[in-house]
Amino acid sequence: MIWGAAVLTYLAAVFHRGTLGVAGPLAIDRFEVGPAALSAFTVLQVGIYAAMQIPTGLLVDRFGSRRVLTAAVLLLGCGQLLFALATSYPMGLLARGVLGVGDALTWVSILRLVATRFSARQYALVATLSAAAGALGGVAATFPLTALLGSLGWTWTFLLVGAITAAYAGVTTGVVRDVPGTTSGAEDAGAILRKVRSAWSIPGTRLAFWAHFGTMFVPNALSLLWGYPYLVEGVGVPPATASVVLSLLIIGQVAGGPLVGAIIGRFPACRMPIVLGYLAANGLTWVVLLSFARPPLAVVCGAFLVFAMGGPVSSVAFALVRDYNPISQVGTATGIANVGGHSATALSVLAVGLVLQLAGGGYRVALLALVAVLLLSAFRTAVWWRRVRAAVLTAQDRGDQVPVVLRRRRWDLRDDPAPVVATR
Repeated sequence: MIWGAAVLTYLAAVFHRGTLGVAGPLAIDRFEVGPAALSAFTVLQVGIYAAMQIPTGLLVDRFGSRRVLTAAVLLLGCGQLLFALATSYPMGLLARGVLGVGDALTWVSILRLVATRFSARQYALVATLSAAAGALGGVAATFPLTALLGSLGWTWTFLLVGAITAAYAGVTTGVVRDVPGTTSGAEDAGAILRKVRSAWSIPGTRLAFWAHFGTMFVPNALSLLWGYPYLVEGVGVPPATASVVLSLLIIGQVAGGPLVGAIIGRFPACRMPIVLGYLAANGLTWVVLLSFARPPLAVVCGAFLVFAMGGPVSSVAFALVRDYNPISQVGTATGIANVGGHSATALSVLAVGLVLQLAGGGYRVALLALVAVLLLSAFRTAVWWRRVRAAVLTAQDRGDQVPVVLRRRRWDLRDDPAPVVATR
C-alpha cells in the first residue's frame, strides 16, 4: 500500500509533465507563440526539474519521502490549475515552472522509499516497476488527454486534472510511511556540501549520471514536446493516429521496464552492456529514420519502440547509485544521477526548437540535434564505464567486497585508486 500510494504520485507527475505533448498546437494558438517559444515551456519545466534533483535528494534524506511527496502533489495540482487559467505567455511559463518543481520532488522520493523498504536484489526490479507504473501517466497524456481536450476544452480539462491531483495530498499524508531511523538530522551548509561532494566523488555516481543522460532524453524529448508535431507535420499522419503512435513511447516503457529490471537485478554484470547496446541501437535507429524524407509509418513505429526502451534502460543508473553509495546518501546520489537525463532533455528540446526555427519547419534537420546529444552521451558513458571498471578491479585486487565481480580485459584502464563506495 505504501509503495502503491507513492507510485501514483509519480503517475500524476508523468501525466502533468507530458500534457504539452498533445496540447502543444493548442498552446501555440492560445499564447500566440512560435516553435522556439513553445519549446521554452518544456525547457523551463525540465530545466527546473534537473536543477532541483540534488536539492530534492537532500530534502528526502532529511525529511523522508512522505513529506516530500505530499508537497509534490500540492505543487503539481496548483501548477496545473494556474496553467488552466493562464492566457498570457508569462503566466503560462510561471505555471509550467510550478509544475516543474512539483515534478522534481517525486521520482527521487520514490527511489529512496524503495531503497529503504526493499533489498538490494529487489531494488532494480521494483524501481523499474515503479517507472513502468508511473509511465501510465504518460499514456493518459496522449490519446485520452486529446479526447478530454476535444470535449471539455483547455480550461476545464486542466482545472479538472489539477484539482484531482491537489486532493491526492490527503492520500500521501495518510498512507505513505518512511522506515524509522532512515532520515538524517538537520545539517549545516558545510555538511550538505560535503555530502554532495562525497556522492559525486564516487566513480559509480558519475557513471550513473552519464548513463541516465544518454538513455532518457530521446523518449523524453519526443513524448514531452516534439514527437507529436513531428508525426503530424513531418511525417504527415492524422492527429488521432499521431497520438496513438506517440503512446508507443510509453507502452514500450511499461512493457520493457519489468523485463529490464528483472535482468539487471539478477545479472548485475549485464547492466552496462545493456546501456551501451541501447545507445548503439538508438544511433542506428536514427540513421534509418532520418534516411527517409518522409518515413513510412511502420518505420516510425519501429523507431519509437526502440526509443521507448530508453526509459527502462535508464534504471541502470539508479541501480548503480544504490550499489555504490551508502544508504544515508542514496537520495543525494540519486538526485545527481537524475540530473543527467533531464538536463539532456532540456538541452535537446531547446536545440530542436532553435534548429526548427532556423530551418523553417524542417524536422529532418532539426532532429539531428538529438543525434548530436546522443553522440556526446555515448562518449562520456564509455569514459566513465572504463574508470569504474578500473576502480572495481583495483578493489578486487585488494580483497575488498565489490558490487559486481569483474574479469580484467586487455582494454581496461590501469588501476584506479578511487574508492568504489563512499566512506560510511
